[in-house]
Amino acid sequence: MPGSILLNDRLLRSWLRCKRRAWLDRHGDPALRQWTAHRELQLDEQRRSFATLFPERPGRGEAAALAGAPAVVGLRLKGDGVEAHPPLLQRVDGRSRWGDHSYRPVMFRPGRRTTREHRVVLALWGQLLAQEQQTSVRSGLVLSGSGRGLQQETLALGGSLPRQLDEALQRLAADLGQSTPPPLVADRKKCVLCSWRAACDQVATAEGHLSEVSGIGAKRRDMLLELGIDRLSALAAADPELLAGGLLTYGEQHAEVAPDLVTQAQVQDRGEPLRRDPAAALPELETAPGVLIYDIESDPDARDDFLHGFVRLPRNGDGRWPDGLQAAQAPYHPMLALWEHGEERLWQRLQRFLAAYPDWPVLHYGETELLALVKLAQRQGARERDIQALRDRMLDVHQRLRRHWWMPTNSYGLKAVAGWLGFSWRQKGVDGARALLWWRRWRLGGTGPQGRGSRQNLRRIFRYNHDDALATWAVAQWLHQQDQA
Repeated sequence: MPGSILLNDRLLRSWLRCKRRAWLDRHGDPALRQWTAHRELQLDEQRRSFATLFPERPGRGEAAALAGAPAVVGLRLKGDGVEAHPPLLQRVDGRSRWGDHSYRPVMFRPGRRTTREHRVVLALWGQLLAQEQQTSVRSGLVLSGSGRGLQQETLALGGSLPRQLDEALQRLAADLGQSTPPPLVADRKKCVLCSWRAACDQVATAEGHLSEVSGIGAKRRDMLLELGIDRLSALAAADPELLAGGLLTYGEQHAEVAPDLVTQAQVQDRGEPLRRDPAAALPELETAPGVLIYDIESDPDARDDFLHGFVRLPRNGDGRWPDGLQAAQAPYHPMLALWEHGEERLWQRLQRFLAAYPDWPVLHYGETELLALVKLAQRQGARERDIQALRDRMLDVHQRLRRHWWMPTNSYGLKAVAGWLGFSWRQKGVDGARALLWWRRWRLGGTGPQGRGSRQNLRRIFRYNHDDALATWAVAQWLHQQDQA
């Protein structure tokens, strides 16, 4: 066991996800750490999962373990240079120092499968719990989902797991003992969930990290490194034909994208957009009397599109399209999809609204809105010709942007592109995860200040959804302006 640095299960979990994250958790400047809604969402899912398994309130601490409570929380476990605080212990058959019963650790698992991270952390809990209760812990329980969808997986804690745990703790201690943080991870797309993301983004930009180039993930970055291209500026200076020849050894699909990678790097290096297709990106705006800007907020785990928001934007009397300030004053129409109202009612409301503006294109950013609306129509038995007419009205601004322009951004997501164009959201630091957290608190929170007794969270969700629609218009307006120019 490591000696000088006190380790814990939180650091181990961070290290198993990202070595740099664990180092920052231990040594980083707390002022650079940002709150993220993802952690709160996971804790909320964990609470509901545990409440499904144990409807009765769990006991707390040593006294509850001595009393043989079916479930125990709040028990801190300590070992040689390491400690842990498992969120829940379940009583099982056996004998321990607490009496004719023993306990095993329970873990909530977000996602669809049990990973090495889950197994190793559960092994740590089992090892320290065995020392505490003075009897072995043969298995742990992994939960996912809640309510009728609760899934339970019993995970054996023997075999090679103890060895994997010891090795992980030794390596964790060695990494934490370094004076400088480990390098940035190769695939930084997963960093969206991390509270240190902003701090690492600054480092990535300063270093010209290849992950900053849109279209480059971990595998492709490794290929470029093997070819001697180690940063964005080097990729921007590369010869596309020579790069294609080098990437051909990894497969034709990689060689084919070589020119695109070089161009994207050049655009980001210069900080200026570059037209990709000379044709008009949004020719539909030439004759349309107005547009409906559409954005959905969803709970993907529950498969629930809970908010369908529209901005109704008519063309100005002089024939010009409204600018950003004018668009912000345009009517906003939020439609909540409540379970108790049923899907048929939602579909009827959407049909009536869309039918009121038959010649207006529907702008959206990304494929989510089109897929959700088409699936809803199919479930409600809409005719195929009506569904096709709906498809024809939908204009994916993201798709048009990718087809016609190279942008000097490390992502073609709405936040990155609209932000580069100068658009700002009224609520700082808000994303879809935080909107989902607000929704769950309102939907499931009862009558308290976070629940249905308060409309504050609904107003926050509407404001975020409204801003997403306005950001979509900011990108569409820019595309139209370039077409005009």
